[in-house]
Amino acid sequence: MKIIEPYFEVLHMADGEEICRHIEIAARTCYKSEDKITQGTTQKFLKTLLKRGHKSVVEHISISVRLVCDRGVSHEIVRHRLCSFSQESTRYANYSREKFGRQITVIKPFFWNKNLEKYKEWERAMLYCEKIYISLIEKGAKPQEARSVLPNSLKTDIIITANIREWMHIFNLRCSSASHPQMRQIMLPLLKEFYLKIPVFFDDLYEKYKNIMEKFIIKNSN
Repeated sequence: MKIIEPYFEVLHMADGEEICRHIEIAARTCYKSEDKITQGTTQKFLKTLLKRGHKSVVEHISISVRLVCDRGVSHEIVRHRLCSFSQESTRYANYSREKFGRQITVIKPFFWNKNLEKYKEWERAMLYCEKIYISLIEKGAKPQEARSVLPNSLKTDIIITANIREWMHIFNLRCSSASHPQMRQIMLPLLKEFYLKIPVFFDDLYEKYKNIMEKFIIKNSN
């Protein structure tokens, strides 16, 4: 059994200035103020736009991200219906094969230290799930049948594509203290990444959570 930390990769995001110019053009079309586009107008215009609540224009740009997280987190993420998803399928991935190291990969619980008995109990449960899964495959079960014993902690690879407005909504929900700890573990660092590339759209959320982000440092595979 392999235990890993979650991580993310931004697969497709245009240059920040290009994104802002594109949205400025779209927004100024509404007001027929294209003639006012000059060097340096973009940031101030977009800040005013967002302050007024005119957010439909940020739907013109989409961003794709790869998340490597556990199945529990992915079950919550796919509830965002305005996104497009492509996810690793446990129906077809046969973890008993050599390409997977003949083992399952699970995400380490963010909330338990390795020295705690709770963590050790979790680890024993994961090993048992792996043992039964491999045994079922060896007895002739198909992956789609054997997967019924796989745990929520199972690592999954999911590609998410959404427009900027939906990403704003996702971060607003999934970075909050009401969200699951392992959801926050991956969403807060991802919010920081978005903020660093296109701050005008995420500065409010970043300011809200920047003081706790150090608690949620994870690997960014970029």
